[in-house]
Amino acid sequence: MRLVWQLLAVAAVAFVGGQGVAAVEGNPWVTFALGVPTAVLSVLVYAWVVGRTEHRPVTELARDGAESALGRGALIGAGGFGFVIANIAFLGDYEVDGLGSPSGAVGLLGFMAAAAVTEELLYRGVLFRIIEGWTGTWIALSLTGTLFGMSHLLNPNASLWGAIAIAIEAGGMLGAAYVATRSLWLPIGLHFGWNFAAGGIFSTEVSGNETPEGLLESTTSGPAAVTGGDFGPEGSLYSVLFGLLATVGFMWLARRRGYVVPRRRADRVDATTKIPQ
Repeated sequence: MRLVWQLLAVAAVAFVGGQGVAAVEGNPWVTFALGVPTAVLSVLVYAWVVGRTEHRPVTELARDGAESALGRGALIGAGGFGFVIANIAFLGDYEVDGLGSPSGAVGLLGFMAAAAVTEELLYRGVLFRIIEGWTGTWIALSLTGTLFGMSHLLNPNASLWGAIAIAIEAGGMLGAAYVATRSLWLPIGLHFGWNFAAGGIFSTEVSGNETPEGLLESTTSGPAAVTGGDFGPEGSLYSVLFGLLATVGFMWLARRRGYVVPRRRADRVDATTKIPQ
């Protein structure tokens, strides 16, 4: 039942926060004011429900090193998306037309913070961690990555290829980031940095969603294999390539640290393994 209670607790916070953001759509300042508390409350609720249902210290959200892990993750995520955009621009399929909307970027800052935190707590903190204890790391990575990708079929402008791309580049990369550190802070930062760069800086679609304009006014055109088409750059082959490379790198680090789990309980690993700083 711990899986059920943990999913319900975090999903409830995500739902209430999402409804609040939807109700004030178009007001970036209120969106920011709702998004940041939703992210913070999600962390507190996750720590509470996991502590109550598993009777252990919630080491995957340890405070020591949290800020640096979030920062590193955000830099990797934003840099990775910048790599994608730079390659699309090199082919002439992405152009900056001028300055966009700083206030829109502020709203997206709060929205992306809430989305990154709640999704990482649900998919990596609850689903991956518990399934890993049943099946081992590799099967859990495949199952939760696939589920994460397929959940994006519910998005506007969704496509089967877009879901497959998300499963490979995000499901794999974010899960591997957790395995390599046994901490949720790095994948949370990575997820946030990637999404905020996409919508808040480069003003592109995010997983098929058309977001408010970010810092740059831009135009994207060209073959879907390069640009991702209506789904956005996350459907680009460049995104898939970056995600695969990052996944391989994180899993290499995880194996070197001895964090790849066979058929034993992941919560035992979380509770007894020292998280590298």
